[in-house]
Amino acid sequence: MRTLNERADVIPLIAEVFREFGFEGTSLSRITEMTGLGKGSLYHFFPGGKDEMGRAVLAHVDAWFEREIYAPLRDDPPEQSIARMWRGVDDYFRSGRRVCLVGAFALDETRDRFAAAIASYFTRWIEALRDALIRDGWPAAQAADGAEEVVLGIQGALVLARATGEAAVFGRALTRFQARLQRSSVV
Repeated sequence: MRTLNERADVIPLIAEVFREFGFEGTSLSRITEMTGLGKGSLYHFFPGGKDEMGRAVLAHVDAWFEREIYAPLRDDPPEQSIARMWRGVDDYFRSGRRVCLVGAFALDETRDRFAAAIASYFTRWIEALRDALIRDGWPAAQAADGAEEVVLGIQGALVLARATGEAAVFGRALTRFQARLQRSSVV
């Protein structure tokens, strides 16, 4: 059995198990097997069981996106923050080899259990990108459409990369989305 002293050390390990098997397909036995942690350790860190683990994992993902993507899109110069978003998204999703956990939770009955966190993740991303595009000179309606298409496209590219086993699909999609935003900004 593995010994970890902090709850924060355990959350990324559990997140990878949820990514692999989904929330509903993950049992405590599977988590102990995949993380090397005993059930006693898991209940020590998460007395509320699997639901508390799910909330902690979503909060962990949300904190990363808030720090690395949303806040820069809201606060930094648009061109710089959008470029940072492309790099951050590619890094976070490991160039299409990593499933979007929030998106995976949104696709089955898990969505109802964590509906507010899941909806917040997507709407805050779209709003932050929309606002950056508006600050970059886009008309509001066009910025809203563009932001929604980009987030939708990133999620679709992740699904397609996973479904086909071809991670390069994700990189090609990001390149096309970047070009689309650059072309639209000069119109």
